[in-house]
Amino acid sequence: MLSADGITLSYDRADIVTGLSVEIPDGSFTVIVGPNACGKSTLLRGLSRLLTPSAGRIVLDGREITSYPAKEVARRLGLLPQTAIAPEGITVADLVARGRYPHQNLLRQWSGADEQAVREALDATGTTGLAPRLVDELSGGQRQRVWVAMVLAQQTGLLLLDEPTTYLDIAHQVELMELFRTLNREGRTIVAVLHDLNHAARYASHIIAMRDGRILAEGPPGEVVTADRVEEVFGLPNVVIPDPVTGGPLVVPLGAPTRREAQR
Repeated sequence: MLSADGITLSYDRADIVTGLSVEIPDGSFTVIVGPNACGKSTLLRGLSRLLTPSAGRIVLDGREITSYPAKEVARRLGLLPQTAIAPEGITVADLVARGRYPHQNLLRQWSGADEQAVREALDATGTTGLAPRLVDELSGGQRQRVWVAMVLAQQTGLLLLDEPTTYLDIAHQVELMELFRTLNREGRTIVAVLHDLNHAARYASHIIAMRDGRILAEGPPGEVVTADRVEEVFGLPNVVIPDPVTGGPLVVPLGAPTRREAQR
């Protein structure tokens, strides 16, 4: 269980999120959507303990997240940040293996279980063939899938993903979203920040719509992804029609954003 209770999150003394409360449904595939600079990634950073609230608290599995040692948090949740930098000269296999670091200590060194976790993570993300290569040599899309593999190697019950489909072509985007849905169906709780509303509508079980550091709506895709709500959140004239594959909502833009939105 992961929740925020009246949190305020700031950068350089400027409040981005103020007095926000939210509870991530256990076992859900939750997607956070909203326009640029609305606080989506800031909220995710707060939920992951990368950013400490100046007010309020984050609760993980019944305890304030700051009460856990860092390694214990990493055994409970895996985080894919928006920007990640690999050490120079590291191979894909070694980077993914770093996902097993939270499980290591003086009494428990590298084991067969760790090796298997790395193999499964590479296989799930289609990066097994990249294992011996240097991360520096990879394309942006390949590198993104390798970072996802590292997070999967942690084998946590909770995954926080900040724009996980960045740099990926449409085929790899769908492949990765299908992987996340499979992981969710196998019991993992997933929280992702996405820009693609139609990916959110198709794959999420719970959507949180944000604007200006506030939550405007949350709930199942059919309740949140409506034409009026999309225009309220994004300033985008649109119609919402049934997805011909899933029957869920599908957003079709009608034209340019409204003048009010364009001036933001």
